[in-house]
Amino acid sequence: MRVCRYSQPGSDPRIGLECDGRVYDLTRVDPDAFGSFTSLIHCDDLAGRLKKLLPMRGPCLEWSKLDIAPDPLKPHLLPPIDAQEIWAAGVTYLRSRDARMEESPHGGSFYDKVYYADRPELFFKGTPHRVAGPNAPVRIRPDSAWSVPEPELALIVDSKGALKGFTIGNDMSSRDIEGENPLYLPQAKVYMGSCALGPAFVPAGFIADPRSLAIGISIRREGKILFEGSTSISQMKRSFEDLISYLFRDQEFPCGVILLTGTGIVPPDEFALRVGDLVEITAPGIGTLRNPVRV
Repeated sequence: MRVCRYSQPGSDPRIGLECDGRVYDLTRVDPDAFGSFTSLIHCDDLAGRLKKLLPMRGPCLEWSKLDIAPDPLKPHLLPPIDAQEIWAAGVTYLRSRDARMEESPHGGSFYDKVYYADRPELFFKGTPHRVAGPNAPVRIRPDSAWSVPEPELALIVDSKGALKGFTIGNDMSSRDIEGENPLYLPQAKVYMGSCALGPAFVPAGFIADPRSLAIGISIRREGKILFEGSTSISQMKRSFEDLISYLFRDQEFPCGVILLTGTGIVPPDEFALRVGDLVEITAPGIGTLRNPVRV
């Protein structure tokens, strides 16, 4: 069971509850609690409220018919975000530390220091209008020759810093720009289409042990798999609570915030995304976030 945000032609975006491949309109059931993604993630005991609605009845849509390329004339999935900022954590996996050090012409010893430091690396990633949803294009910068996707578990956090659930994030990165100089990080990470979220949101409490989750990626070019890999969230050095605690130090997020937790999967150095590639990131229980690549 998972929650999604979707477009219904002729109406505002809806919040849906997916059960056994069918999506039920939660916004119709309770417009105050489920009228927007912001109101949804600020519900008290969200998992408990949703469980009380089961089994759902009434009109529904097939998940398979929502999981399509965005089309203004058809219902389709939207990213699980409406007014939240997106932030990201870096160097939270040993593989990420190694890759960041390798891409830096000066050795990048500061990445090693961050990996072992008490304070995590946290950076601003984007705003809702820069985010791609399921089946919508992510982008590579025209001034970058070495761009890669970064599959990550994303935390959904309310305005009080409470962890409300999980989704999948793709933290697109221009490795050559970042490697040239760490001060270029915002340009390597923050641009239109540099992040994707989805396909759904799983409330905390619906996953017994989130750190046992696996996350995997496959990248296809002309129908052939060029790269695939997987890791376990248990390999992440830092706890969710630690990352959220540092993010909320001297910060306010009135609508809540989405926090990408870093990647443990990095393609080989000779790999770079091209226009037309297809990126698929999968996490059990959450689903598959699928995005074609554009410029």
